[in-house]
Amino acid sequence: MGFTDRARRDGPVARGKRRLALVASVLALTTSVVALPAMGGSAGATSFKGSITIATVAPFTGADAALGPKYQAACLGATQAINASGGILGQKVNCKVVDTRGDPADAVPAVRQMYATTSNLALVIGCTSDEAATVVPIFGAHKTVSFCMTGQSEFDAVHFPYFFRLVPPDASDSVAMTQIAKRHGYKKIALAFGNDAGSQTFVQPALAAIKRAGMTVVSNQTLDMSATTFQTEAQAIVSAHPDAIMMEALGAAGVALLSEIYQLNGNKMIPTIGTSAMIDPVFFSGVTSGPIGVQNFISNFDADNPTVAVGGPAYPLYKKLILAQQGKVPGVPSFQGLLSANGTVHLYDGINLAALAMVMSGSTQGSKYKADILKIAAGGPGAITVSSYAQGLKALKAGKKIHYIGVGGSYKFDAFQTAFGPFEDDQYTANGTTVMVGSSLGYCNLTLCQAKP
Repeated sequence: MGFTDRARRDGPVARGKRRLALVASVLALTTSVVALPAMGGSAGATSFKGSITIATVAPFTGADAALGPKYQAACLGATQAINASGGILGQKVNCKVVDTRGDPADAVPAVRQMYATTSNLALVIGCTSDEAATVVPIFGAHKTVSFCMTGQSEFDAVHFPYFFRLVPPDASDSVAMTQIAKRHGYKKIALAFGNDAGSQTFVQPALAAIKRAGMTVVSNQTLDMSATTFQTEAQAIVSAHPDAIMMEALGAAGVALLSEIYQLNGNKMIPTIGTSAMIDPVFFSGVTSGPIGVQNFISNFDADNPTVAVGGPAYPLYKKLILAQQGKVPGVPSFQGLLSANGTVHLYDGINLAALAMVMSGSTQGSKYKADILKIAAGGPGAITVSSYAQGLKALKAGKKIHYIGVGGSYKFDAFQTAFGPFEDDQYTANGTTVMVGSSLGYCNLTLCQAKP
């Protein structure tokens, strides 16, 4: 989505160098999951009768390499708890990395190789706006359920039977960012979005939302994600004297842009509102280690984010599981920073939804269990609320109907299997975690996104 996912259109030479440099760490990520003894048992104590695989299809190299590890952490955490409860239908669950390199063309052979080399593939997670357009049809052709973190508009009104989206599209993200700007009283807005397809999907909805809110766009900069400096764009923004910047530029690009704006603006940071994808430990670590510093940054940076139920019953186990993955996933400087990260939260919930649907249907085949995902997400009369796989498994074995409410709350899927929910205004804390500073930004389906703010 925008919520997470971005493309870099490098040439083949640049991509080749990155592949050679990072291939070892990527291969190291393909792993089976063992359970925490403290969570009520261990995988080693369970006699599994086979195994199934969940594949994380996302960028692990390239400009958006920070996305894949966030999603893999969700897979490792969720499956750790599932295996501690005996797996799915008696089968152990493994996580597998499939690196798309953030490129729609590279993603196709990577996914085809995944199918050629993976037995008992039960679910795909990840799938960002970098590659969704090219790989979602392949998933569908193989009848593989996929939870994708893409905000592209092409998935807003076309039904892909095996495609599920756990977060709203980029159009609603842009509206939430504008609502944050309005709450702060900002009038003049500068836009700074990467030239990748995922980031650019924010721009037109943001322009429309800013206009409806009675604010003015004073600068609109498109950032070359292959660049290492943004002096021209930074100077244009500073010269326009905005009250705030709305942006998405992941990784080194975002760090470079904000650092250059800071220096050109007399060592003063212009208040900045990022997309939920910028709640990311790699970005936080990069920008705070530079001239801006920690306190200056956290005082001047907000990000919209789908609401995370920190006080809800699902959160303590989620937190324990994610922190337990420290050291198992390269490319994550702070696992504390993943606790509210869009993608980590929602894919963790998605895996639980899918796993419980497999149990409910008695099958790990997407064609047989996908309908039960919608039933468990919706609940219904007589359904018992559950917040973990273990709770849901126990209820299903007792013949009960269940309603899963996870770390991201309740998932309300529309006819195109996109989940909509409320946004919140988040700010970083000094240790890289985030805290909600504004709530009730509202549910924003496509109709509301045309009317608000």
